[in-house]
Formats: sequence, C-alpha cells, structure tokens
Amino acid sequence: MKRLTILMICFVLFATLGCASYYKVTDPASSKTYYTKDVERNRDGSIEFKDEKTGAEVTLQSSEVIEVSSDEFEENTEK
Repeated sequence: MKRLTILMICFVLFATLGCASYYKVTDPASSKTYYTKDVERNRDGSIEFKDEKTGAEVTLQSSEVIEVSSDEFEENTEK
C-alpha cells in the first residue's frame, strides 16, 4: 500500500512538471521578442502575458507566438 502511494505521488509530480510550456512571442511592428510561460488570448484578438526576463505585463494587438524548448527559454530569460 505504501509503495503504491509513493508511485502515485511520483506520477503526479512527473505529470505536473513535464507539462510546462514555454513561448517565444514576437511583436511584428517592433521586432521585439519576449519569452513567457503563459499567453492569454483576448476576444479582440490581442494577447496578454508576463515577460519572464523583465517581469513586465505586456499586451500586444498583433503577435507571432511559437512554443519553444525549455533550453531556449532558459537561455533567453537569464538575468
């Protein structure tokens, strides 16, 4: 019973940690690039997110969003 409980806890932790997503957001108007872990899409077509490098909350009307690897994310968000 104890072994099953430990296995279940490990499975839940692995599933939670393994599902992280990282995004590269580019503003085509300025060519500025941001990295974030979460993008919220609004009804008007804009997006909102927190820039991981600066901590700033950003809203863009036009953007290009692509999912990136954790390595690329970490490399570009080091302070």
